[in-house]
Amino acid sequence: METRQPGDLPARQRKRIKDSRPAAPSFLVAPDSFKGSLTAAQVARSMEEGILRACPRARVEKIPMADGGEGTLDAMMMAVGGEMRPLVVSGPLGDAVPAAYLALPDGKTAVIEMAAASGLTLISADRRDPLRASSYGTGELIRAAIDGGCRNLIIGIGGSATNDGGTGMAQALGAQFLDRHGVAVGRGGAELERIASLDCSALEALIDGLEVTVACDVTTPLCGLFGASAVFGPQKGATLAMVRRLDAGLENLAGLVKAQHGQDIRELPGAGAAGGMGAGLVAFLHARLLSGFDVVSRATGLDDRMAGRDLVLTGEGRTDDQTALGKVPVGVARIAQRHGVPVLCLSGSVGAEVESLYEQGVSSILSIIDSPMPLSQAMTEAHVLLARCAERSVRLFLAARP
Repeated sequence: METRQPGDLPARQRKRIKDSRPAAPSFLVAPDSFKGSLTAAQVARSMEEGILRACPRARVEKIPMADGGEGTLDAMMMAVGGEMRPLVVSGPLGDAVPAAYLALPDGKTAVIEMAAASGLTLISADRRDPLRASSYGTGELIRAAIDGGCRNLIIGIGGSATNDGGTGMAQALGAQFLDRHGVAVGRGGAELERIASLDCSALEALIDGLEVTVACDVTTPLCGLFGASAVFGPQKGATLAMVRRLDAGLENLAGLVKAQHGQDIRELPGAGAAGGMGAGLVAFLHARLLSGFDVVSRATGLDDRMAGRDLVLTGEGRTDDQTALGKVPVGVARIAQRHGVPVLCLSGSVGAEVESLYEQGVSSILSIIDSPMPLSQAMTEAHVLLARCAERSVRLFLAARP
């Protein structure tokens, strides 16, 4: 009896067999960066590699995400395109540093990342000094974007090294902060206490008609026990004595803004972000403070691209109780929850008190570390560890599918 080979089947029968196979699963990969190790785009590629090992037929779409900090420019560039415009600016301590802003395809909108000009990663740990650090370089980026014809600015303010209330940024745009003798003060957090009056006339002329949206990942107020100096000052090199001095300086600045401009920025949610940069952008550039994740997710069309997915992978360098306060994984999970899509969060490390994330759409939180190792090794091998973790996770997911 002759045996018919699959290739010998009539075309109609072969089509019925092909049509009966389950559709290739569809995955969406939307991670944050693993700070100090991998960019969000690199994380997304590592996750994709693991997914395809587990399921070569899978359809994978990558949308690197950010919440206003490091990686915001890359995420926006991948989402909507545009032109990176490089320049050299003043770093946090005055050193010349290379930076860039992103001009979007409309020719009128620029995306600026504070971390690129005034970021904590630009200075070594032994040089961190928020009394001296200035946001002047971020102001130079803003000025370059304005001079380049951009009238709509999106400014991500995460990852800063500064605690100057945005005064350095304003100085770069023409503002003057005068002491009681009418002499302009210098740059840095230490100068805030000396300010006795504000002269923003030149700045106001420059920004006339400008629209500024701030991508901010925290709701910290400007001053006090839960303000910019107390919460973020120590990680920028501030001692307890420095924290008190910096907080007093921000109090002084807030009082002057209220007295001269009638605007109360002290308790504004997000005013304390980036060492008071949130407050400075509102006070001096009339900016709107929005959730950094919301700004990026809208630009990338994340909600529309979530529909119909079988599984979403997200992640960050460390997942802990701070993640629930607007970080990328919980933002991704909330959108996925509306679409009924499960979400796996793959992280470099998992801290305490993450249970609340399960109520916000995260299905499971997994550490990529699969054996005891020092932090330095984990950061060096993050790509390999991520791909392996993604592969294991997807294999388990596929095995559990009906």
